[in-house]
Amino acid sequence: MDKANILLVDDQPAKLLAYEVILGELGENLIKASTPQEALGVLLKTDVAVVLIDVVMPGVDGFELAAMIREHPRFQKLAMIFVSAVQIAETDHLRGYEIGAVDYVTVPVVPEVLRAKVKVFLELYRKTRQLEEMNVELERRVAARTAELEAQTERLQRSEERRSIALSAGDMGSWEVDLATGHIEWDDGPYRIFGVDPARFEPTVERIEAMIHPDDHGKSSVVALVGTNGPRFQTEFRIVRPSGEVRWCYGAGIILRDAAGKPVRMNGVTVDITERKRAEERQVLLAREVDHRAKNTLAVVLSVLRLTRAASTPEFIATVEGRIHALAMTHNLLSATHWEGADLRRIVDEEMAPYHASHRRRVVTSGPSVVLLPATAQAVALAVHELATNAAKYGALSTDAGTLQLAWSVGPDAVALTWSETGGPATTEPKALGFGLTIVRSSIEEQFRGGVVYDWRPEGLHCTLSIPSTQIAAPAPVASTTESVAPAAERRARRSLADKRLLVVEDELLVSMLVRRMLDELGAVVVATCGRLVDAMAAAKAERFDGAILDLNLAGEPADPLADLLLARGVPFVFITGYQRDSLDRRYANVPVLQKPIDAAALERVLLSLLDTTPLLQAGASTA
Repeated sequence: MDKANILLVDDQPAKLLAYEVILGELGENLIKASTPQEALGVLLKTDVAVVLIDVVMPGVDGFELAAMIREHPRFQKLAMIFVSAVQIAETDHLRGYEIGAVDYVTVPVVPEVLRAKVKVFLELYRKTRQLEEMNVELERRVAARTAELEAQTERLQRSEERRSIALSAGDMGSWEVDLATGHIEWDDGPYRIFGVDPARFEPTVERIEAMIHPDDHGKSSVVALVGTNGPRFQTEFRIVRPSGEVRWCYGAGIILRDAAGKPVRMNGVTVDITERKRAEERQVLLAREVDHRAKNTLAVVLSVLRLTRAASTPEFIATVEGRIHALAMTHNLLSATHWEGADLRRIVDEEMAPYHASHRRRVVTSGPSVVLLPATAQAVALAVHELATNAAKYGALSTDAGTLQLAWSVGPDAVALTWSETGGPATTEPKALGFGLTIVRSSIEEQFRGGVVYDWRPEGLHCTLSIPSTQIAAPAPVASTTESVAPAAERRARRSLADKRLLVVEDELLVSMLVRRMLDELGAVVVATCGRLVDAMAAAKAERFDGAILDLNLAGEPADPLADLLLARGVPFVFITGYQRDSLDRRYANVPVLQKPIDAAALERVLLSLLDTTPLLQAGASTA
């Protein structure tokens, strides 16, 4: 233990020596001062435990020295013992205590008494110092602990901020349910997911369950979740926001139970998975659409094969290859735009590329950029191909001196395309329309409600096509060939559906043409062929027919309204589609489905089965 400093103040050296001898046994550090000034200097420089002051000293007496010591803030609690060799009055005792003396010792000094008194104050000094040190250490520890708690609080706040940001970014929210009271604690996430105002909406089990979609309530209610095996649960469910919007949610959490196994609390998170669900639905639709388009393409190719006529096998092969190449070229253009449409200029450039001459400009094209809808783009490409093939065989492109001008413009109501040949052999109007000319007329006049004008001038063919502006992302040119159609007797070789009146609804022109030819050969009467839902609905109300053949998807529109009308009237019909049967609504479970490409024998079997005992539908019959 460190020695304590004891200050001895007396103007007589002999008395200082006596104090030194008496207190030396304490083993402390004794410091002597013979004047008040010297004593004050020692106190200012040294930490002193006890001061012995002689009361009677020349100049400044002991009382005055004690008063000066007490005035200094450092010495407010310093232990001072007065030593007096003379008898002092009671008033002097009071004065000394008022100044701050802690005791009096009279001369002659009893050594044991002086040592005992000094020792007591030394112990008090040491205890005080220990307490001060302990207080300092305690304050240091408190400050360190406070700093640690503040740091932990800051870390928790940052962690909570990161958690909130993560939950918000992930369209998530956390919650806690008191199963005894039904009270729910939410963070900001569930308010956002459920579309409610935190200032006005107080979450409870009853209010939240009222927002769960009725079809999902049975599996996602609190009762259903608590009844699951195990402490954890996961569920997907729909909610209906106050605005009426339906959202998909994913919920996961844990169920806490008491010692008796009774559920007391639920903690978990809710995630808005609406976009994920929509993406999954889009993927399913995309897969079905790919399947549909692939089968449609096969159906178109099969129609090209069956409808093409040629005098010889090499001519047949060349004709089919050219037509399929035109379809393939358009397919590439549509694929580049994700089947949103194809530019008429690109179609023309691709089709006319083989006919350009190196020594002069024999093909002149001009017109603005016009995006055609996918089905129209295919029809236009095939029509331009047929026109070019016809010009190469019989028209301006069959001679070196011939010139072809192909121009188009966009008006307020229609896209006008002009095909003009000059410098070739003289032309005359053909007696029968070939396959290419049939495609043009059917696609422009019937399917698109446009116009076609042919002018076989002596200098070459002049053709004008008018396509309604509703087909932008959809115009198309026309074709002319010398190909003749098959004799009627050949087409009517089989008449198993003789005199049955049928409605054909199909947006793919070539497929509808093929179906019509099949029905013609079977002896049926096709009352109308429609490529759009609005035209089909109008025909269904105006025409008399026994049955119908319906494509499931009409240029992006489902055929459901027409199918429902036919079901309500009791009119039999068959679906022809590239989609699978599981794409159909359950209300069409009893409707036959023929997959594209269409097989004539299968179509005949289905229609015979449907129309065996069916009466003719009268035009204008009441709807259900």
